[in-house]
Amino acid sequence: MEASSSGKCALSNGNTEIHYPGVKDINIFFDDMEAANSPSKDDDSLLHAGNLTSMSDEVSRIDAEGEIPNVPEKNKTNGLFFNDGKCRIDYILVYRKSSPQSEKREIFERNIRAEGLQIEKESSITNSDIMFVKVHAPWEVLGRYAELMNVRMPFRRKIYYLHRRYKFMSRMEKQLSRFRGWLPKKPMRLDKETIPDLEENDCYTAPFSQQRIHHFIINNKDTFFNNATRSRIVHHILQRVKYEEGKNKIGLNRLLSNCTYEAAFPLHEGGYRSKNSIKTHGADNHRHLLFECWASWRVWFKYQPLDLVRRYFGEKIGLYFAWLGWYTGMLFPAAIIGLFVFLYGMFTLDSCQVSREICEATNITMCPLCDKYCPFMRLSDSCVYAKVTHLFDNGATVFFAVFMAVWATVFLEFWKRRRAVIAYDWDLIDWEEEEEEIRPQFEAKYSKKERLNPVSGKPEPYQAFADKCSRLVVSASGIFFMICVVIAAVFGIVIYRVVTVSTFAAFKWALIRNNSQVATTGTAVCINFCIIMLLNVLYEKVALFLTNLEQPRTESEWENSFTLKMFLFQFVNLNSSTFYIAFFLGRFTGRPGAYLRLINRWRLEECHPSGCLIDLCMQMGIIMVLKQTWNNFMELGYPLIQNWWTRRRLRLEHGAHGKASFPQCEKDYNLQPINPYGLFEEYLEMILQFGFTTIFVAAFPLAPLLALLNNIIEIRLDAYKFITQWRRPLGSRAKDIGIWYGILEGIGILSVITNAFVIAVTSDFIPRLVYAYKYGPCAGLGQAGEKCMVGYVNASLSVFLVNNFENRSDSEFHARRFNGSPVKYCRYRDYRNPPHGPEPYAYTLQFWHVLAARLAFIIVFEHLVFCIKNLISYLIPDLPKDLRDRMRREKYLIQEMMYEAELERVQKEKKERKRNGKCQNNEWP
Repeated sequence: MEASSSGKCALSNGNTEIHYPGVKDINIFFDDMEAANSPSKDDDSLLHAGNLTSMSDEVSRIDAEGEIPNVPEKNKTNGLFFNDGKCRIDYILVYRKSSPQSEKREIFERNIRAEGLQIEKESSITNSDIMFVKVHAPWEVLGRYAELMNVRMPFRRKIYYLHRRYKFMSRMEKQLSRFRGWLPKKPMRLDKETIPDLEENDCYTAPFSQQRIHHFIINNKDTFFNNATRSRIVHHILQRVKYEEGKNKIGLNRLLSNCTYEAAFPLHEGGYRSKNSIKTHGADNHRHLLFECWASWRVWFKYQPLDLVRRYFGEKIGLYFAWLGWYTGMLFPAAIIGLFVFLYGMFTLDSCQVSREICEATNITMCPLCDKYCPFMRLSDSCVYAKVTHLFDNGATVFFAVFMAVWATVFLEFWKRRRAVIAYDWDLIDWEEEEEEIRPQFEAKYSKKERLNPVSGKPEPYQAFADKCSRLVVSASGIFFMICVVIAAVFGIVIYRVVTVSTFAAFKWALIRNNSQVATTGTAVCINFCIIMLLNVLYEKVALFLTNLEQPRTESEWENSFTLKMFLFQFVNLNSSTFYIAFFLGRFTGRPGAYLRLINRWRLEECHPSGCLIDLCMQMGIIMVLKQTWNNFMELGYPLIQNWWTRRRLRLEHGAHGKASFPQCEKDYNLQPINPYGLFEEYLEMILQFGFTTIFVAAFPLAPLLALLNNIIEIRLDAYKFITQWRRPLGSRAKDIGIWYGILEGIGILSVITNAFVIAVTSDFIPRLVYAYKYGPCAGLGQAGEKCMVGYVNASLSVFLVNNFENRSDSEFHARRFNGSPVKYCRYRDYRNPPHGPEPYAYTLQFWHVLAARLAFIIVFEHLVFCIKNLISYLIPDLPKDLRDRMRREKYLIQEMMYEAELERVQKEKKERKRNGKCQNNEWP
């Protein structure tokens, strides 16, 4: 679901081309290389030719004397520059004049100016109490901090290599083209007339260095660092500026937390809508371009322009959408096969011997499912539930469970290959976590303890081992306590189910009274969902407190720690009830006459006569639909309502056309703030969905299809949200999806185990298999089929004498309610001896055969699937062959370039020595 264009040079030299990434070690040879001036496209190369130019091109075009020509009037009115129209706004700080923290703010702004940043203040048009602080980073500041932050920029040396792109999607499209006569010629490709230069010609990059500045391509100083990079540099500076005397009083985050500043964000690049068509007049800016080719619902079937996303929002957000698109694309085969499994159940429904026997069992009386109010019931009353169970629990279920376990491995392995290609194209191969700066909070906390960094050799704050261990112990204790809270909540749901099943059985409405167990399950799931939503609010605060207590060293460590805690909380919270229904419901209830009771009063809940799988399917379906609906509303519906109300208020206060004349900082401030935890909510939603799709997929084969439909909407919904409803996030760099990949691997392993237990314990697959080969009409013949299942229902039900109930009055009450005549015997799901005979109600031999078969199936299934998963992981390399060849070729070219540079230096020295020798002998050349 995505298309990423190359982020490297693709230039010609005769008949050869080269595709070359930046390498840090090449800086050593900069001084020995000849710099060749050549034109290169700047940050605005993706805009429509002939119409849209950079908003700062006319301002930043520097002549030979270094003077700036006349400033165009549009720069003074579009709100992206200072009032003089010359200085681009790189960051916006917002505060209230009535705030009591004016002294801290003055010190902070004075120190900002001391760092070389320029500031301009402007009062809000809509609220006189709001003040905007515009921050601009001059060229000197950008250059100094770009070198400190190891920002990679293009330099002039161009090497040429035959570039072969990863062609998986294009090959798939060629196959699909044979069957799509009714579709457009390229249904998934982006429109080249809208984005003519998607294959942009960024050049060979290296960490920026002011000493070697002449080697970098600087045709335009104001656009050499794109807007996302400029904002990232300014944010880096603001995070380390003091606001009080004392080393530990630093950072913009603290000023935001104590309400000194109300908001801080980079600006969007203008509006996202235009009166003119983008195909005829081009895009007005990058935001407008992204809206038309990415966030618009008209292009839901197109690939994502990942290079544009990365250029506008940064690599971290670009990688999220790349992963989301890849995950959505990989869901297609899983959804199709899951749908086939469901359809197979539908087509074989009439021929299913088990369902037929249940529907025809009008003479079999089942024991009551609860005390006092639950009546005896005929087995044939479970006909509908038996048929629904067969839709999910049929012969194809085991195959689908194996397929999904293998699918999860293939998805992760191919994502590693896809990530490697993207990291290469986006020049992230050499970006390491060691380049990340220490968190200001960590510096402030441990400023008095320093030691030398083993990598850089520079002194840095140090956290003692004992202090770190004590904080981790406290944090782990908090995690364990919160998990116990979740288990207590699940126990509360269990009590609710036990108590209300009798209440619904005595309900005056016949529809609810006759379906008391389904009503109990449905209401319990809805209550469980409400508890999940309430506990999520508590978990976020607890996880934030525990993570700050640990004092992680870097931002990535903080993010990984917070992510792991929140995932554990949310995963346990969301899946605990599902685990209870899958593996505990109806397993420890005892038998009629000897039921296990809760607090010696309430009888534990039993499964429906048709099995427990219907309860698990209902739990998964309701939770999955409600969770995704709620998430989509909170992601888009809530911001839309908030922004609509803001626009309405502004329209009433300032007229119908008031908002159109507002500066960009005013428009962006009225948008919704970005999530303070970045992409955490987006990743968490998809990872939890991945868990639902894989962990219990044997019980709910339609889960991949629901996930696919949701994700197709989710991609455009997230894009629309980022472009239109949220303030522009800070562009951050990342080389992968971080700790989420390890969580995905853990879910993949857990899914094998849970699906093995669901098939062996929750479904009736193993009991039916044992009956067919051991006790049925085909016993000893080695055959299996529907004809071998004749008599299975009767063999799977045990007989109970009604007079053996613990409470005789209850049994008489049940008897009176069942057709007005007493019942002597009733049946229940178990393998036990009849009441008359040796060892009444003891387990039969068939029970032990089924138990042994279940254990054997779990062992064989897990070992088989894990062997297949490991084999696939071994056979699929992490790097595509063409990418590996390119990287090897580049290493060779680096060595060749080193040799040529050294040879050129030696020849130059030889000529100098020869010329100096002639000059000493008065022989002028």
